[in-house]
Amino acid sequence: MDIQLASQPDAEDFFPARPRSKAIYLLPNAFTTAALFFGFFSIVQAMNQKWEMAAIAIFCSLVLDGMDGRVARMTNTQSAFGEQYDSLADMVSFGVAPALVAYEWSLKGLGRWGWLAAFVYCAGAALRLARFNISTTVVDKRFFQGLPSPAAASIIAGFVWLVEDNKLPVHSYAIPLIMFFLTIYAGTTMVSNVLFYSGKALDIKYKVSFGVMLLVILAFVLISSDPPLTLFCLFVIYALSGYIRWVWLALKKPKNPTLSN
Repeated sequence: MDIQLASQPDAEDFFPARPRSKAIYLLPNAFTTAALFFGFFSIVQAMNQKWEMAAIAIFCSLVLDGMDGRVARMTNTQSAFGEQYDSLADMVSFGVAPALVAYEWSLKGLGRWGWLAAFVYCAGAALRLARFNISTTVVDKRFFQGLPSPAAASIIAGFVWLVEDNKLPVHSYAIPLIMFFLTIYAGTTMVSNVLFYSGKALDIKYKVSFGVMLLVILAFVLISSDPPLTLFCLFVIYALSGYIRWVWLALKKPKNPTLSN
């Protein structure tokens, strides 16, 4: 008589898949809250016409926003709550705050074109964050699809800081036009399909070459020597890098040879 052995239960039968954590972790969300605070602080300073402080607050928010995700990964405290909270904080710090600062600082003088440009930027930030939240597939973690909202906000804040620091005539016709162009460019580039390099591929736990260390030191020296000019130039270069890379790849792509009889 044949004896049929019972199949061994899988590990999943005893340990079912753990659902995605809905917990609220203090450490990463504290950084997100701090980033949100500086975004709100930037809006308050713009209402009080303290433009330089408003611009610096956006950069402070950028630094803190870059830390919360890394802290969450390093401490293994990622959560669905943290992701949603981070997106809402980004909308305030890098969507509403830069648009309001740009409009109150110089775009107001352009009439309806000014507030339309500010709205294009604000809507671009909202659409980018919404697209990022629902994206389920990642083409390459080394790249962002569209200009990241912190970089877009840094272009606006950097230009405000640069002009205010050098005491340039804000009410001249050139400054509002430049801000109009920067605002439209940043807003539309955020929702574009152009790829921009991401810093997520860099991990502080791994070794880097001596040349990379020299570049980091050089960046610190340049930023400390003239923060407004250096930061504005760096983020403008980054905002153009995606299009430069796209053109370079288009020119480099070999054409199909024409078949002749």
